[in-house]
Amino acid sequence: MTEVATARRSRITPEREAELYQAVLDLLREVGYDALTMDAVAARTRSSKATLYRQWGGKADLVVKALRHSKPGSADEVDTGSLQGDMHALALREDDCTMEQNSALMRGVGMAMHNHPDLREAFRAQLIEPEMDAFRRVLQRAVDRGEIRADCPALEYLLPMLIGAFAARTLLEEQPPTQAFIISYIDAVVLPALGAPTA
Repeated sequence: MTEVATARRSRITPEREAELYQAVLDLLREVGYDALTMDAVAARTRSSKATLYRQWGGKADLVVKALRHSKPGSADEVDTGSLQGDMHALALREDDCTMEQNSALMRGVGMAMHNHPDLREAFRAQLIEPEMDAFRRVLQRAVDRGEIRADCPALEYLLPMLIGAFAARTLLEEQPPTQAFIISYIDAVVLPALGAPTA
């Protein structure tokens, strides 16, 4: 049975998968999570619902995988030789337009998670936990280089600090996050909190 399931899943090419994920993100931006349906995805992508369910199981898993696919890569793929360099490189992976679009998308999904435990569970398992693990590896390299102390109490708050910056920029200043804002926030708030050197 496992071999049959694997064979069925492998029929979707990487190009077709990327096309499906883009359609999901487009629908998510247009109608939001609650109004997004597998029927709508099937119609938009000229797919059968049976194929979508067989491949992804349900809406929550499909949406989270689409979000994950749109991310520029894992944080620990960046290694510039310094924590400041790594953090700057991560901030520069998305241009301002993409950052604004993704920020709005994540806010919408974040609101939907309050009412959809399956979405919250998929989001945590497939996006939050892998991202936290990747950031821990980035920070461990900084510890190994002697840039930050292993017992620094701010280490466990790195992701909340960064997510908070994204959210507060829009909420308090009614402006989208930008590369310049994130880099200045990293230098003024994140690195000093970690006790890391700044150039």
